[in-house]
Amino acid sequence: MKKEFYSNGKLLLSGEYAILDGALGLAIPTSYGQSLQVTPTSSGVLEWTSLDENDHSWFSAAFDLANLKVVSTSDESMAQTLAHLLLEANAQNPLLLIDSDGFEVTTRLTFPRSWGLGTSSTLINNLAQWARVDAYQLLWNVFGGSGYDIACAQHNSPITYQLVGGEPQVETIDFGPIFKDSLYFVHLNQKQSSKEAIANYRNRQFDKNKLIKEISSITQKMIEVPTLAGFESLMETHENLLSSVLQEQPVKQRLFPDYFGIVKSLGAWGGDFVLATGDEKTMAYFKDKGYPTVIPYSRMIF
Repeated sequence: MKKEFYSNGKLLLSGEYAILDGALGLAIPTSYGQSLQVTPTSSGVLEWTSLDENDHSWFSAAFDLANLKVVSTSDESMAQTLAHLLLEANAQNPLLLIDSDGFEVTTRLTFPRSWGLGTSSTLINNLAQWARVDAYQLLWNVFGGSGYDIACAQHNSPITYQLVGGEPQVETIDFGPIFKDSLYFVHLNQKQSSKEAIANYRNRQFDKNKLIKEISSITQKMIEVPTLAGFESLMETHENLLSSVLQEQPVKQRLFPDYFGIVKSLGAWGGDFVLATGDEKTMAYFKDKGYPTVIPYSRMIF
C-alpha cells in the first residue's frame, strides 16, 4: 500500500549557535516543506528519486534491499549519506524494509534547495515517520545539531525550542505580532556550511552560560514585545551579542549599511535567509541590491 508523509521547513528567528548549548530559541515552521511517498514493489531494490519544486529530478539512486549497498546513483556522495540514514533508520526499526520485496521512494520539495529551509531535516523527519522511529535520534546519530529543525518539521505553528539536559523541550506559542506585516525574509543566496559555522563557534572563547542566559532572555522578550521598535531593538541586541562571540561583522553592516530597517542573520551567519524589518519599499531595496527573493512573513509562516 502506498504511503505518503510530509514535513515542514524551518527558520530560527532567535538563538542561532547558542541553541546548541541550551539557549531558548524562537522558531517557525514554514509554509514550504517536503513530502516523501513510498510505493511497494517486487524489484528487490529500493529505488529513490528526489524531485525539486518544479518536479525535476535532482538526485536518484538504487539500493540493494538486502544490505542497502548503492547499486547505481546520480551522486555517489549523496547516495552514501542517504544509505547511512537508511541503515540507521533500519537499525532503530529492523521491520522497516521487510514489508515488501522492493520500494519506490519519491521525495518532493516545495521550495528551491538553495533556500536552506530544511532539505535534510524534512527528509529525516519523513524517513522517521515511515520507519516509525525517533526523528531526533535519527538526526543526532547521523548528522548532529540542536534538533530545532526537527521540531519545526513536526509542528504547524511557531515554537520555542530548548535543549534541557540534552532533551528537546518544545512549546507551541502564539506568535503573530501586530507588526508582522513589517517583517520580511530575504535570501542571500550564499549557502553556508553549518558544520564549519558550528566549528567556528565552538572554537571561540567566551562565557557560555552568560550567552545562553542573555539569548534566552532576548527570545522571551521577542515573543512578548508589543511594538516594532521594541522588536527591532532586540534584533540588534541579538546581532551584537553574537557578533562579539563570533568575531564577525553583523550582516547589515557588511551588506546593507544604508538600509532603513533592521536586518538580522538567521542560522549560520552569512548565508540563506535574513530577517528584515521594513515597509512597501523593502522589496525594491533588496532587489536593487541583487537579492530578488524577498518573502513577507505572512507568506513564509505555516
